Amino acid sequence: MNLRNIAIIAHVDHGKTTLVDRLLQQSGAFRENQRVAERALDSNDLERERGITILSKVTSILWRDVRINIVDTPGHADFGGEVERILNMVDGALVLVDAAEGPLPQTKFVVTKALKVGLKPIVIINKVDRPDARPIEVANAVFDLFAALDASEEQLDFPILYGSAKQGWMASSASGPKDQGMAPLFELIIRHVASPKVEAGPFRMLGTILEANPYLGRIVTGRISSGSVKPNQTIKVLDRNGALIEEGRVTKVLAFRGLERAPIEEGSAGDIVAIAGLPQATVAHTLCAPEIFAPLPAQPIDPPTLAMTFRINDSPLAGTEGDKVQSRVIRERLLREAEGNVALRISESSEKDSMEVAGRGELQLGILIETMRREGFELSVSRPKVLFQHGSAGELTEPIEEVVIDVDEEHAGIIVQKLSERKGELVEMRPSGGGRVRLIFYVPTRGLIGYHGELLTDTRGTAVMNRLFHAYGPHRGEISGRRNGVMISNDQGEAVAYAMWNLEDRGPMMIEPGWKVYRGMIVGEHTRDNDLEVNVLKGKKLTNIRTHAKDEAIRLTPPMNMTLEKALAYIQDDELVEVTPKSIRLRKRLLDPNERKKDERRKEAERV
Repeated sequence: MNLRNIAIIAHVDHGKTTLVDRLLQQSGAFRENQRVAERALDSNDLERERGITILSKVTSILWRDVRINIVDTPGHADFGGEVERILNMVDGALVLVDAAEGPLPQTKFVVTKALKVGLKPIVIINKVDRPDARPIEVANAVFDLFAALDASEEQLDFPILYGSAKQGWMASSASGPKDQGMAPLFELIIRHVASPKVEAGPFRMLGTILEANPYLGRIVTGRISSGSVKPNQTIKVLDRNGALIEEGRVTKVLAFRGLERAPIEEGSAGDIVAIAGLPQATVAHTLCAPEIFAPLPAQPIDPPTLAMTFRINDSPLAGTEGDKVQSRVIRERLLREAEGNVALRISESSEKDSMEVAGRGELQLGILIETMRREGFELSVSRPKVLFQHGSAGELTEPIEEVVIDVDEEHAGIIVQKLSERKGELVEMRPSGGGRVRLIFYVPTRGLIGYHGELLTDTRGTAVMNRLFHAYGPHRGEISGRRNGVMISNDQGEAVAYAMWNLEDRGPMMIEPGWKVYRGMIVGEHTRDNDLEVNVLKGKKLTNIRTHAKDEAIRLTPPMNMTLEKALAYIQDDELVEVTPKSIRLRKRLLDPNERKKDERRKEAERV
C-alpha cells in the first residue's frame, strides 16, 4: 500500500491533538453520528485533566488510496524523551505554531532534533482566528528559527499552510478559502512527505513505544525497516550493543486503523505496527529475524537534569490510606516505569528502603508521583536536586535552562529582579504586541525549582513561562532558598480548631480542623525564619460560666492549599512530602525533635 509516516511536533497548547481530531473526522475515520471525546488521542486521565499530551500515540487515516500514519507527540520539554525517539519512525514532520505566540522553546527543541535526523518539515500556522493573530510575522520567525538551527537548503524551502484546527480548515493563505476543510493539508502531506525507505533483507524493527496490555502482555510499537512479520513467527530481540535479550514467538501483529488497533495477517516494511508476545523487549531494542546479529542504531537520549529520592512512607499514618506501601513494590513499579520511559533513570539510593529517580524536570517527576498515587501507592519523596557534572578541566558544572516569559510590561521589572536573585542572566527583551513583553533568560535549573508559583503571584497570573534545557554551564554559586521556617506538630492526634485559631498570628496553616497530624508533621508556615514546634491538639478549657462573648464561633483563615507540585517546590533538604492516594502531607525527614537537633549539630560541626 501507498504509505506516509509523519509526526506532529509543537509547543504545549498550540493545538496538536485538536488538529489530529479534525484529520480523523474529515478522513472518515469516524461515522457521521459517532460520538467521540474531544482531543480523542489524550486517553490518559492526567492528560485530559491538565490538557497536555504526556505519552506519544499513533493513529492512522486513509486519504484516497494513501494510508497516513500520524504520531502525536508531547509538547512539554519534560517529556522530550518521548519525542526524540519517535523521530526515527517517521519521514516527515508537521511543525505546528500558534499564530499569536510564534515559535516557543519546545518548538525549537523538537525542530532541532527533527532537522538533525534530516526530516523535511511542513509548517502549519494554527489559530489564525485569534484576535491577536499575526500569521505573517510568525511565518518569518519560523524561517529565522530554521536558519538559526542550520537547516539545509532543502529544509529551508518548507511549505506553509495557515488555518484553524478548531474550526477545521487549512489553506495556503491566512484569509482562506475555508470551505475545503483539511483537504489542502492531506494533499500537501502526500506531495511533500516521501514514502518510507525500505531496506532489503529479513525482518528488522526498532522498538519505539512500549505499553502493557492486560490481555496481550507487553506491546512494542515501531516502524518495520526491512522484511515483514506475521503472527506465530519466531523472532529475537537484541539490545543496543547487539547482545541477545530473548527469542520468542509473535502472538499478534496490530496495525493502527483510526483510533483502534486491528490485528493483521502481515506487517510489511515501512509500516508502523505493534507487536505482542515478547515479555522482555523494550524501547531502543531491535526486534529481528533469527539470522540477524547487528542491531539498528538508536537515537541517543538527552541526560536527566533533576533527581529525587523515592522512599517508603514511614510516618505514623503509613498504610492507613494506600495498599501498596512496601519498598519492594515501589521498587518494582519504578523499574517498570523506567523500561518504557527512556528519559528516566532509576538507581539504588545510599539510604535504606529508597530509590533515586532522575528525570528531565519537576513536571515529569510530578506526573510519575501522581500516577503512582492514583494506583494506590504510599511513598515519601525528597526535594528535587540538580545533577551536577564535572567539565573537561575538572570544574563543577550545572544544568542551565533557557526561560521564555511573556508578561504585561508593568510586571517585567519584578521578574528581572527575582530571576537575578536566582542567578539568572537576561539575554533578550523585546515587545511581543498588545502591551506585553517577551523576556529570555538563562537560569540554573536549581534556581527555577519552586519559581512558577511565585511568578504567578508577582504578575497576578498574567505571565506565561516556558523553559527548556540549554546546556551545562559553570556553577553559579549559592542560591538562597525558602526564607520562612515552618510550624511542626509536637504530638499525634486530630487538629482542633481552637488551637489553630490561637496559632494564626504565628503564620498561615496548611491543615484543617479534624485532620490527623503526628509528631514531626509540618502544619503551617512560620512568619519568621526559624522552625517552631506547636500544639494543634489543645482544646478549649470548659467552665460552667456562659457568656455571649466567650462562645462566639471560631472563624479560621483558609489554609494554604498544597498541591503536589507546590509541595515539592516548597520543602527544604531536611523535609519530605508524604504522598498517599487521599492526602499530601509535609513532614520533617527526622520526626523526633532530639534527632533533628543532633543532626543540626553534626552538620554545623562539618561546616566548621
